Amino acid sequence: MTATVETPRRPRVHRAWWVAAITLGALVAAAGFRSSTGALLEPLEEEFGWSRATTSGAVSLNLVVYGLTAPFAAALMERFGLRRVVAASLLLVAVGSGLTLVMTQAWQLWLLWGFAIGVGTGSLALVFGAIVANRWFVRHRGLVVGVFSAASSTGQLVFLPVIAHLADGPGWRWASGLVAAFALLLVPLVLLLLADSPAAAGTTAYGAGEDDPAPAAPVPTRGAARVAVDVLRESARHRTFWILFGTFWICGWSTNGLIGTHFIAASHDHGLPQTTAASLLALIGVFDIVGTIASGWLTDRVDSRHLLLVYYALRGLSLLAVPYLLADVVQPSLFVFIVFYGLDWVATVPPTVALCRAHFGPERAGVVFGWVFAAHMVGAGVAASFAGIVRETTGAYDAAWSTAGLLCLGAAAAVLLVPRVPAATAEVTAPR
Repeated sequence: MTATVETPRRPRVHRAWWVAAITLGALVAAAGFRSSTGALLEPLEEEFGWSRATTSGAVSLNLVVYGLTAPFAAALMERFGLRRVVAASLLLVAVGSGLTLVMTQAWQLWLLWGFAIGVGTGSLALVFGAIVANRWFVRHRGLVVGVFSAASSTGQLVFLPVIAHLADGPGWRWASGLVAAFALLLVPLVLLLLADSPAAAGTTAYGAGEDDPAPAAPVPTRGAARVAVDVLRESARHRTFWILFGTFWICGWSTNGLIGTHFIAASHDHGLPQTTAASLLALIGVFDIVGTIASGWLTDRVDSRHLLLVYYALRGLSLLAVPYLLADVVQPSLFVFIVFYGLDWVATVPPTVALCRAHFGPERAGVVFGWVFAAHMVGAGVAASFAGIVRETTGAYDAAWSTAGLLCLGAAAAVLLVPRVPAATAEVTAPR
């Protein structure tokens, strides 16, 4: 009797990676929707005769609503599940972007860009990625957060050049239509592939052992708004929360608010074509993919406070140099800035998420980071309006660059005031 030799089966891909893939797609899409505003400022001003202050104000409202939505979206995900909230958010983005095709008044721009797309993309913010990483991953959690953070740069890389060329060619309405169509296409994929938690999918988190089980999605006993407000009230008693809140406010000021909103227009002021400036902004996104994934890898190995010190200090120095780099042609020194600044664009996210989890616990980390992220986008909104006013009153962006640079240097000093959490007690340490 001949013994049969069974061919070993290839191991199946863990469900966590499928969830991570669809999460990455949603984050890329949300980043693309949000970053499209920077490429559409001048086309809208030319068609409707609106001022830079009007269009910048709509972007500011979008950023503020985007940020303030995040903690409540995190609580909604705890109550109703990731899949429902993400699908509804994509539908809202599609409706908001689609209706801009027929707008004629500035208040409609504020309503659609500011509220509809702000709420939709705010629900698809990095808080969503942080919840997925905390729920679905034990091994490589920091790296996964880094990959999700880099999704915002990937969104710029994919969408910005296309949107800029559409706005410069067929018109800005084609760009808005592209955003709406892509959002709709993602909805069935979310409903098919996204799962609310490992327990709901009948599995465990990736890398979880018998002594380290992945938590199931909590069954809430309070409304989403009540959860978000209660977590804010509890966290606000501790110094660490306010340090993370303030430094992330500066992070938003110096990225989405200033560079994300005004870099294309500022470059155009110096004679650089809009499509070239959009390509440079997308190139920042390319290097940020590398920088942020590397930051996630480092977060698993290096004190997060030290990483933030380096990131904010380098960003501040690079922003102080911007007024001397912009010209009517792309100089080699500008490429140095693109690489240097790009590596640092959202590298702050993985260590900030890690500090929220270490100081406030895994159960509250998603909502706590939601409030910290809200500060990021409020800072971005203030910066977008501030830079627009500076441009209107002085005719240049110089004061905006220097203000952002000095704020980043202040943030670098502030992170050293965050208490250190011993690795052995990081998951159970009481808030500080």
